[in-house]
Amino acid sequence: MALLKIKFTQQRRVHLAQGLWLLSWMAVMWGGVIFCLGVYLKTELLRRAEVMDNTEIHVVPNILMMVGLASIGTNWVASRVCQDSLDPTRFPRWKVPLLAWFAVATVLCCLLIAVVALSYALQGSLEESLKVGLRNGIRFYKDTDVPGRCFQKETIDRLQMEFRCCGNNNFKDWFEVQWVSNRYLDFTSKDVKDRIRSNVDNRYLLDGVPFSCCNPTSPRPCLRYHLTDNNAHFNYDYQSEELNLYSRGCRQALTDYYMELMNSTGPGVLSVILIQLSVLLSLRYLQTAVETAMVLEDPEGDSEGYLLEKGVKETIEDLKINALTMLKFGQVDPNAAEGSSEVADAEKDEKDAPPSPAS
Repeated sequence: MALLKIKFTQQRRVHLAQGLWLLSWMAVMWGGVIFCLGVYLKTELLRRAEVMDNTEIHVVPNILMMVGLASIGTNWVASRVCQDSLDPTRFPRWKVPLLAWFAVATVLCCLLIAVVALSYALQGSLEESLKVGLRNGIRFYKDTDVPGRCFQKETIDRLQMEFRCCGNNNFKDWFEVQWVSNRYLDFTSKDVKDRIRSNVDNRYLLDGVPFSCCNPTSPRPCLRYHLTDNNAHFNYDYQSEELNLYSRGCRQALTDYYMELMNSTGPGVLSVILIQLSVLLSLRYLQTAVETAMVLEDPEGDSEGYLLEKGVKETIEDLKINALTMLKFGQVDPNAAEGSSEVADAEKDEKDAPPSPAS
């Protein structure tokens, strides 16, 4: 028994084809939007690649771009099917391609749902990637004359100013690394010697931060050095005073930025899913309604459209049988192969045998 059967008149089939044609082109446009969102997100991720430890999060924009392009192609095909559905002589050529179309459209819907799930599931991976990447970026901040790291200082400075952040977790991260290159240190200075000798790694550590950590909205001139020394500045208390530095760490700032970007794609992706499902179901009804009318040899008469020719269980069983049949067809029977080789050997022996003498 057919599932969700609907009766269609000729006029109703025409209206369905016209409405589906408009819906298909709407899906084409939304596919372009999804592709552009994927490109934008990919570009933003690549811009910060130097402060990311891995590229796992790139799977989200990659799927968006792939699904966007595939959605444009599949829905363009759907619009062509709608045009040919009104011509009984042209529609039969779509019978086999539509099977592949339904499979591709179903996969697209599943991938779009996966994108929404991955946007939330990969938040932990994004944070860990930024944590390691920013830690390395801060550690290599001073290496302006090392090949491969010479732009790290500029990258970190621009990042902190653009996102109004400081350090990995906060500004204290700068206290734990030497961020001033040795080429700019006066090793004859007693202060420099004392600071280098004060730690086992012989690093020049400061209770200070780079200029890019300064908050320009602070009414007080920026205090960058001796931040933990209350006597170094007038009317200053390190423990209680709100410093004129950015208080938020860059890891949190970047995580919030990228999660906001991915979350903003959610409504668009959900809209595409609904439109794609509408195209999928409507095209199935149009296909079965037109094919039923052609079977009845009355293209202008009434016909019935349905989603599944049989029930759900029966359809699943048929799919299993068809899949097993295809697998058996693709396998080679060893007995048959052995028999054919024996026959071939026998024929070869007969050809090679000397001719019998004439009596």
